[in-house]
Amino acid sequence: MPDQSLIRRAVLADLDALEAIENRVFDTDRLSRRSLRYYITTDKDALLVLERGGAVLGYALVAFRRGAALARLYSIAILPEAGGAGLGRKLLGAVEAEAEARGCIFLRLEVRADNTAAIKLYERSGYRRFGVYDDYYEDHQDALRYEKRLAHHATPNRQPPPFYAQTLDFTCGPCCLMMALGWADPGYRPSRSAEIRLWREATTVYMTSGLGGCEPYGLAATLARHGLKPELRLSHEGPFFLDGVRSPDKKEVMRITQEEFRAEALGGGVQIGPALDQASLAAILDEGAIAIVLVSGYRMFRKKVPHWLLAHGHDGRHVFVNDPWVETAELETDVAAANLPIPAEEFQRMARYGQEDLRAAVVIRKG
Repeated sequence: MPDQSLIRRAVLADLDALEAIENRVFDTDRLSRRSLRYYITTDKDALLVLERGGAVLGYALVAFRRGAALARLYSIAILPEAGGAGLGRKLLGAVEAEAEARGCIFLRLEVRADNTAAIKLYERSGYRRFGVYDDYYEDHQDALRYEKRLAHHATPNRQPPPFYAQTLDFTCGPCCLMMALGWADPGYRPSRSAEIRLWREATTVYMTSGLGGCEPYGLAATLARHGLKPELRLSHEGPFFLDGVRSPDKKEVMRITQEEFRAEALGGGVQIGPALDQASLAAILDEGAIAIVLVSGYRMFRKKVPHWLLAHGHDGRHVFVNDPWVETAELETDVAAANLPIPAEEFQRMARYGQEDLRAAVVIRKG
């Protein structure tokens, strides 16, 4: 008998059925009714349902990153009585088609280490295991990390540096520093105390409220202090980030501190060159270098703040980055932010900040 099931986008009328599936299939780590409602109504992500004879038998939730060519399968579930009929494979295929339609080149996921049926489905469908999260789920079960390449032309030209997610809103720069230090020295061990210590070493930026982040000279001076060989690539030589500061006293503190960092960086042999464009960034990455690059937080996560990420590879069409910001409020994990592919043209659009159209990067080489 031919398969009479269909897959479509979820609507609010599906909410009761989705909540029932969630409660029947999962003992822990369930999506709340409020979360299900959110994912039905948002355009950013996709909640797909599998229906047969007017009854919803399963669903899949796939999340997307703004500006990135990466999808993450957050959850997939089929009612127990509908199992064994190939519906999981059909739903997974619909997820992959949705991801490809949005220009994604990778689909990633986490799965419980004891979920042998799901693991078999993923591996038979071409997913490659690339890591594990220890003690990931509420019941302390580990999560296996899988990835499928949807576009075969997309091959990063190198292995990514170790990833470290920022634990504070203002420490993207220090986390990029830690990832660079780990790239240069495999024995380096990042930690939250190191994150805060590096922030103290490199910080000059005031925010309108709360604590602030880092600017290029502080990052470069800190890297040089730790034995690496940074080079600054700037659209202008500063001072930076003064436009958003109203207080004359704060502006003066920032200006003086940046001058001191600039003097330290230049005294330590840091060279300053022109801002990177698409071609020069690719050339630097091809040399084997990496770059801490300033981007607009608004283009990535809708916050009007400067943001640093680590560019480490490219495939001619995409720039591969480690982004220390993980959107935990949107159920993201490191899978969504590590070795993240960004279309090259979109990367050039996001790699600038503020009214001054600042473009800044710290290029780092070994030895």
